[in-house]
Amino acid sequence: MLPKSPEGQAIAYTLSNWKAWTRYCEDGDLEIDNNGAERSLRGIAVRRKNWMFYGSDNGGRTAAVLTSFITTCKRLDIDPFLYPRDIFERISTHPETRIAELLPDKWIAARPEVQHNCL
Repeated sequence: MLPKSPEGQAIAYTLSNWKAWTRYCEDGDLEIDNNGAERSLRGIAVRRKNWMFYGSDNGGRTAAVLTSFITTCKRLDIDPFLYPRDIFERISTHPETRIAELLPDKWIAARPEVQHNCL
């Protein structure tokens, strides 16, 4: 196989990136592909033109934060209406030093009684 042929170039590319290609084998938490991340961004790409009309930079930032929370809830199979409702009811009395407990992954771990109910 000639190095300049399409097959030779593909093999050279693979060999030059071998460490990156096999990284997921060394860490069980890594996935072989990024399909989950791509899928979660699809809704953002589809509605991108609608977001031009948020009215301000602060409106866009607020939308980004809310979208991030909703996407995280969906990924963790948490009802995206139940989680913020509970957080908003408790945040004013929750100790500031333990604010990380209110993040979605920690919140659901502390509540085995909560029905996982993703939309």
